[in-house]
Amino acid sequence: MKALYKIVALVGVSIAATSCFDKSKPNYQFFPNMYESVAYETYSESDAFNSGKEGQLPAKGSIKRGFEPYGYENTPAGYMQAKAELKSPLDSLSVNPEKGAELYNIYCAVCHGEKGDGQGTLVKREKFLGVPNYADREITEGSVFHVITYGLNSMGSHANQLTQQERWMVTDHVMKLKGELSK
Repeated sequence: MKALYKIVALVGVSIAATSCFDKSKPNYQFFPNMYESVAYETYSESDAFNSGKEGQLPAKGSIKRGFEPYGYENTPAGYMQAKAELKSPLDSLSVNPEKGAELYNIYCAVCHGEKGDGQGTLVKREKFLGVPNYADREITEGSVFHVITYGLNSMGSHANQLTQQERWMVTDHVMKLKGELSK
């Protein structure tokens, strides 16, 4: 008999719960702030944060997702350290010679020339002078990558235009050009 009461109670609760359902109206929304968050203007005042403003600085020491910090400083000592220690992390499968040559022709050949002889279009038009020939310089993978990352003398940094992997591909292409010029 008790089992019959339980079954009847269960059926009764089920009917009561489903009979009130109206397909034309949405269901109840639990925690509506999760679906419809409070909108704040970017640099407006807000009591939600200790500083009293909405725009917050990133936490100290945080780095953006996918970014790998470069461990050498933008100083002559950092350049010499990178020149002596830094080696390409790309293996034979990661190196793409065609892509490296393409990126070199886009960003570097204008000044350094397609052959790396320092006779690019801007040098021929005398817009920049003193662009070195790769054969005349003692360069290593580390020094080339460091210069592409930070720039040197009249050359600006290309870190914003090229990802770290692309800079290594360009470095690989520069080292091949140096080898061809040295023959």
